[in-house]
Amino acid sequence: MLKWLFTLFVALAVFGFANLWLARLGLGRLPGDLRLRVGGRELHLPFASTVLLSALAMLIGRLIF
Repeated sequence: MLKWLFTLFVALAVFGFANLWLARLGLGRLPGDLRLRVGGRELHLPFASTVLLSALAMLIGRLIF
C-alpha cells in the first residue's frame, strides 16, 4: 500500500512539474480536460491528457520489452 501511495505521489509531482512544458504541446487543452473555478481558484482535471499519456507510455513500454 505504501509503495502505491509513493508511486502516485511521484507521478503527480512529475506531471505537475511537466505541466507547463506539456501545455506548449497542447496537452491540458484537449476536449476531455476540465478546468473549473471553485472559490476563486482554478481546478485543472486533465482526464483526456492522462489517458493519452498513459497510452503513449504503454506503447513505449511494449516497444522496449
